[in-house]
Amino acid sequence: MMKNFIMLFLSAILLMSCNSKDKKSEYKHITYQAVNGKDTAILAININDKRFYGRYEILYHKIGKDSGDVRGDLKGDTLRGDFHFISNGGSWKRVPLALLKKENKLFLGSGTIGIYFNLPCFMPGTPIEYNNTKFVFEEVKK
Repeated sequence: MMKNFIMLFLSAILLMSCNSKDKKSEYKHITYQAVNGKDTAILAININDKRFYGRYEILYHKIGKDSGDVRGDLKGDTLRGDFHFISNGGSWKRVPLALLKKENKLFLGSGTIGIYFNLPCFMPGTPIEYNNTKFVFEEVKK
């Protein structure tokens, strides 16, 4: 229990310190939505030319939802980071996140996950798959 609290506290400090280097006014807020069958995902991010952060929620039809924070780096056409969330109202989880920007859409990537310094990440040297993705996000126009 104490270990989880310490990890959450350190993650919050890291998130604040990473984002404090950048001017908030340089970030653009974008909301995306994706539908896969009866499941819906909403991604509301603040993004600049180097970083992104925001909220991500996956609504599973009649089952529940995963809801939490995303953060990471933007390199070329790829957003790489992590999703720290509460799964269906249960415990906190963290998974790596990769999104490919293509044709004004974001394609959710999947790949082999390993553990590095006690944090999940995509295994180096193994490809991230974007073709058979669970979600293809489109920008929600206001």
